[in-house]
Amino acid sequence: MTIPTLAEFEDAAAVLHGVIAQTPFDVSEYLTGILGAPVYLKLENLQRTGSFKIRGATYRLSRLTEQERARGVVAASAGNHAQGVALAAQKLGIPATIFMPLGVPVPKLLATRGYGAEVVLEGATVETPLRLAAEFAERTGAVLIHPYDHRDVIVGQGTLGLEIADALPEVDTVVVGIGGGGLIAGVAAAVRARAAAAGRSVRIIGVQAENSAAYPASLAAGEPLTVQTSPTIADGIAVARPGDLTFAVIRDVVDEVVTVTEDDIARALLVLLERAKQVVEPAGAVGVAAILAGKITATGPTAVILSGGNIDPLLLQRVVAHGLAASGRYMTLQIPLPDRPGQLARVSELLAVAGANVIEALHTRHGHGLQISEVILQLSVETRGEDHRAQVIAILEDAGFHPRIVQD
Repeated sequence: MTIPTLAEFEDAAAVLHGVIAQTPFDVSEYLTGILGAPVYLKLENLQRTGSFKIRGATYRLSRLTEQERARGVVAASAGNHAQGVALAAQKLGIPATIFMPLGVPVPKLLATRGYGAEVVLEGATVETPLRLAAEFAERTGAVLIHPYDHRDVIVGQGTLGLEIADALPEVDTVVVGIGGGGLIAGVAAAVRARAAAAGRSVRIIGVQAENSAAYPASLAAGEPLTVQTSPTIADGIAVARPGDLTFAVIRDVVDEVVTVTEDDIARALLVLLERAKQVVEPAGAVGVAAILAGKITATGPTAVILSGGNIDPLLLQRVVAHGLAASGRYMTLQIPLPDRPGQLARVSELLAVAGANVIEALHTRHGHGLQISEVILQLSVETRGEDHRAQVIAILEDAGFHPRIVQD
């Protein structure tokens, strides 16, 4: 695939004008202090449908022929792509059928139906909806809308790059999350084209979840590879194989791809909530995670795309707890105690001396392989960071107790 031109991106921006929101930037003083260069957050989590996907979906559907529109469109997705296609189809008067897995978060399911699409729930993972969507397209003639591996989708996503280049003409580095690669392929090509027209260059850095990182190995091999993935909270970018078209663009226009851990992502979500007051889904926070993890180096203005904000409130609750634990601000301890009076009071006194706040306590004589003369005290404790957490444990150990941190 040839790299899309600046004229293509500008045409797409004209088509999308009035359909999408031109999302704002927010300067992050906190992240600026960590990176040592100005950090600008591109708040695409505030986009219509809650993510950038509406850009590529709308542009792709706008270029369908009348005959194709009459046949309708079909897509498979666990969330953001579904909502983007559904709203784009509604705006253009095109019938849409979306296949989604049974475990799709309720907010995403309700939003997709609310945009007028017919939703079919089937399968435990997105692989089943992908197969069923392809079969539906073959059977009915509906146009299958791929989430990233189509030129029009890439060009549509690239309009986000034009917004970055226009709002921050002095931008030095752009940090973008990568799943299949549609967003970074479009953004990188658009930003580079705009910068080249002004006689400048821009670094583009991609970020993947370590548990689902197909691009580092693929780029090293020079071709798309299918990698073994593990579960990740960043399910929106959990793709085992790069797209053929997106890989061809990324290979030529992206400078570097780094990875982040689950703890890195959880910390980033917490930072965005506390410091930027932004609700962001895990896949949308990987750029911030990379800065916090020290994976990004930059000397000039740096734009970080928060690509989506569609997070299930129940997942948000779990992720915040995980992020607090990863930041040393929350831990669950199990402490074996002799079954005699005063032990619970003694532990409470020590925690008070240490300045740790007890959130929850469980005192039990049952389970855990206990002897008849033993009990287990399980405490959820709020601490002030890694040093304070270590201090709390040290105070308990110096008093003769044997606390064990319970991993969530």
